[in-house]
Amino acid sequence: MNIADLRRLAERRLPRVVFDYIDGGAGDEVTLRGNCGVFDTVTFRPRCAVATAACDIRTTVLGTPLALPFLLGPIGSTRMFYPHGEAVAAKAAGAAGTAYTLSTLSGSTLEEVRAASTGPVWYQLYLLGGHDIAKKTIARARAAGVSALVVTIDTPVAGLRERDVRNGTKELLTRRVWSMLPFVSQFLARPGWLAGFLSDGGLMTFPNVVLPDGPMQYADVGTALEQSMVSWQDLRWIREEWNGPIVVKGVHTGDDARRAIDEGATAIVVSNHGGRQLDGVAPTLRVLPEVVAAVNGRAEVLMDGGIRRGSDIVKALCLGARAVLIGRAYAYGVAAGGGPGVARAIEILRADVVRTLKLLGCASTADLDRSFVDVPSDWRSDA
Repeated sequence: MNIADLRRLAERRLPRVVFDYIDGGAGDEVTLRGNCGVFDTVTFRPRCAVATAACDIRTTVLGTPLALPFLLGPIGSTRMFYPHGEAVAAKAAGAAGTAYTLSTLSGSTLEEVRAASTGPVWYQLYLLGGHDIAKKTIARARAAGVSALVVTIDTPVAGLRERDVRNGTKELLTRRVWSMLPFVSQFLARPGWLAGFLSDGGLMTFPNVVLPDGPMQYADVGTALEQSMVSWQDLRWIREEWNGPIVVKGVHTGDDARRAIDEGATAIVVSNHGGRQLDGVAPTLRVLPEVVAAVNGRAEVLMDGGIRRGSDIVKALCLGARAVLIGRAYAYGVAAGGGPGVARAIEILRADVVRTLKLLGCASTADLDRSFVDVPSDWRSDA
């Protein structure tokens, strides 16, 4: 019935280490919980006795019409959840009339994913392997027909995701038998997943990060991230190489939003990486009004983080987001059942957006504004 049900199905199907990779956050997971919990503090102000026989939930992002006010955000290692996970998710997004964002840390090629979708495909860029490797990847993205480049700025190092440490991620990646042995039972307990994993080639590499000796290996990612942080200066050469829409993802403050626009961003994603980076930062919905005020119409503002229901999407739109990116909501769907699981996650959210609009007495997402919600009095809305 809902995204929580898909989460339970995913937990049943996946080994613990893979499920916790999707489900977990950094540190004490304060921000992870806050991203979801903050929606409970925002309440609706419906217009009753209003006839809304049909609701228009279409929007336009970066000049591209979308059938839904939400896009599929980048999720790393999706191929670990289900065979060809990125491609099946992209296909489901295209069929639903929305965009899919491919992570640099994916197990499927840019070309395969672009071919799988009938809708727009964006590419999220990390500078793994250095500038020269990134420039080659940007050229591949352009040749493949990618619509926008998403530059993530909140990952100078990987956050400390304690679930991953406890589940033996580091030991499993060494491929040394005695190190791996204490953690192997979780895979044997999920024979269905294991059969699919092995039939799909086993431990994935990252085919969109092609080093001189071949695709980047999984075990090398942590070190590579620390050597490839994105600075404001990097946006200048990225803009020259790409020459298309650039979406800056990982903005927490009005000041950074303004700086991103000054450096050429076409759109901003208010994001704290799903609570997977710096623990203790504010939930994204709470930051959204500040960023919207700072941007002041100079760029499109998107948001991700904590979205599990269509009503969450509607609240974000009321507070100024052009659209939202969903992450875990569809990742649970991939893990639960591949393409049909993603399609079900999308349909759950779509139907809930329409239902929420009708109950609000609002015929279109374009008509949503702050008058439809009450927010806590201590929230900042200044720039």
